[in-house]
Amino acid sequence: MNLNSLGKETLIFATQNKHKLEEVNHLLNDFFNVIGLHDAGFGDDIPEDEPTLEGNARFKARYIYNKLHKNVFADDTGLEIEALNGEPGVISARYAGEGKNPEDNIQLVLKKLHGVENRRAQFRTVICLIFNHQEFLFEGVVKGTLLTEKNGISGFGYDPIFKPDGYEDTFAQMPMELKNKISHRGLAMQKLIAFFANMLALPGI
Repeated sequence: MNLNSLGKETLIFATQNKHKLEEVNHLLNDFFNVIGLHDAGFGDDIPEDEPTLEGNARFKARYIYNKLHKNVFADDTGLEIEALNGEPGVISARYAGEGKNPEDNIQLVLKKLHGVENRRAQFRTVICLIFNHQEFLFEGVVKGTLLTEKNGISGFGYDPIFKPDGYEDTFAQMPMELKNKISHRGLAMQKLIAFFANMLALPGI
């Protein structure tokens, strides 16, 4: 198999988050028809109880692979804040409660950082891919600063308060094309793309 013969083979992204699916489709559409769990006919909640991002990404990918027996990848992302000893980290999506409300999460972070000078933070994404019965991990990290108020209406999650190093705009103010190049998920996805480009171009694959 080479890149040209791959066509639009389906690859499952183990997520129900339409924003994440949209971002990833911009990056992988040269390789695959990427579908989320809804389009794969899977509506159950997947537990995310592992203590690390790596553990959650592995669990989600294995869970879907064992259920659907299709090539799949899953990711987990955390915002890690220096002044809060790495919080919210693995519980970033449910930092303010199990409702996973992004606005509540942002407000909790801003409350905890009120009056704190050190606003350094990083986003970290770990991707677990299960492809042709083999498992692979990819990681992306972007460092930046947390603002004292929201700026921008694009993106999702903590994007309106995160300004990556070297840029004046938050992730929520950036066009998707730029964010995909420099974001934690974008960097992890670039490693995934390089993996597919190298593997699928090999003779006999």
